[in-house]
Amino acid sequence: MSVRNGIALLLALSTLSLLVGCGSGSPTAVAPPTGGFSTTNLSGTYVFSVSGVDSAGNFFTAAGSLTANGSSSSPQITAGTLDLNDPENGGDFPGLTVGSGPYSVTPDGRGTASLSTSQGTIKLDFVLTSSSHGLVTRFDNGGTGSGTLDLQTTITQSQLAGSYAFTLAGVDTTDTTAYATAGAFTLDQNGNVITGVQDFNDGGFTYTALPVSGSVVLGTGSAPGTATLTTETFGTLTFDVYAIDNTHLKFVETDIAPALSGDVFTQTGASIPTGPMVFTVAGLDSSGTVAAGGLMTSDGTGNFTGGLEDVNDDGNLSPAQLLFTGTAAAGGSIGGRVIVNLSGFDPAIQYVIYPSSGGVLMLETDGLAITTGAAFAQTSTSISASQGYGLNLTGTNIADGVEVDDIAEFSTTSSGISGIIDENYEPSGATNSDRTLTGTYTPDSPATGRGSIVVPSVNTLNGVLDLEYYVVSSSTILVVEGDNTQVATGSFGLQNAPSGGAALLHVAASRPGARLHGALRKQK
Repeated sequence: MSVRNGIALLLALSTLSLLVGCGSGSPTAVAPPTGGFSTTNLSGTYVFSVSGVDSAGNFFTAAGSLTANGSSSSPQITAGTLDLNDPENGGDFPGLTVGSGPYSVTPDGRGTASLSTSQGTIKLDFVLTSSSHGLVTRFDNGGTGSGTLDLQTTITQSQLAGSYAFTLAGVDTTDTTAYATAGAFTLDQNGNVITGVQDFNDGGFTYTALPVSGSVVLGTGSAPGTATLTTETFGTLTFDVYAIDNTHLKFVETDIAPALSGDVFTQTGASIPTGPMVFTVAGLDSSGTVAAGGLMTSDGTGNFTGGLEDVNDDGNLSPAQLLFTGTAAAGGSIGGRVIVNLSGFDPAIQYVIYPSSGGVLMLETDGLAITTGAAFAQTSTSISASQGYGLNLTGTNIADGVEVDDIAEFSTTSSGISGIIDENYEPSGATNSDRTLTGTYTPDSPATGRGSIVVPSVNTLNGVLDLEYYVVSSSTILVVEGDNTQVATGSFGLQNAPSGGAALLHVAASRPGARLHGALRKQK
């Protein structure tokens, strides 16, 4: 696969595609063992985001809010606002009004909603893990992508005062080069940035520890808020802001280019955990797409020992639990920023990390490639039987470089999974609904939280699917695809209707259509 079919790093859950059965007919949605879902579980105003590629294979990102009436007899999306940034297909369209329309939720928590705007209709395919959280894909022939759905809490401007960390990603001003940034800032009572720092990876060229100024101001009524981030090197980047609550914000850039989007998390009470941590990273190197996931032991200051990982580098697999270590270097005191130099790690040799309530946010800063990800404290080492899980998957097919996004729900036994999956394969516009999902899982012995999930070739479209999984907690499991059909990471979230469930994040995602800068490709 050419580097051109590489990825622009979005903060999204990554791939677990082709986990679909070949049987005829559509399976019937079955409620998870912990309880059934209905349209009443989608009730209130939700913030959503989705990033991926349009029908031409070019990057797009969207974020917004929607209001669901929660009716069991006539479920309707009654209002909403959508920001769409598609640099190669008309540019930026902020603050689009979403018209009313129906939505659906099946007993297993999967559902659909159509968001009609003056720029066309975007169909969302989602799976609820609770009444307050869901995982989303775009599911129409205009594009594909993955994201999240979260119940919104009303907050005031003064409640945003405090420190935040962020990761944003997309494409730069060329519309084809992968571009990602991470940083931290502190806001005053009026939303002004009083101190901040920002790191950039622009197609493999890195710019680190840049002082940042700007503001984050909430909107009024249903209108999104606004934000600016200004550095001497990159000038001012402008964003619309959708606040989930005072701990979690969604940013979507309103400049035509670059086009960035991502998540902003509070740092209140956050620090680098001590003990075992699970991580996934994904991005682009000189070979093409690359993804890795693993387990490491942290001392809480940026030093890591006992690290092991599984790597898929453009279909070249290293599933033998590669060992690595990490050593903290001087990184600066703003936002808990730490530079970590790695030994024996693939694909990077250096990351900058920021602690947050959304995990330890990671951006590669070694100038060799461009990857992002997140790490989380491990609190459990086993998958629970007789539970229901939601699944959001996104990544790149190695054979043709095309993005594939999935939404699924499955239930577990003591050694197996069984459920239903929906898949969007772009730019072909091939949406496939209600496909059977079956497989088995086997934990490592002794138990570390790592194990394998296998879907036999009789139940897949492209042969055996092999996934290496890492348990974060009783509600969150991260995976890395361990076969040569796709480069992928992903995540499962425990379902718990009508409330609770997993607070899954966008961890790292792969996107076709973007690449490294030419000079870096040539020097590899």
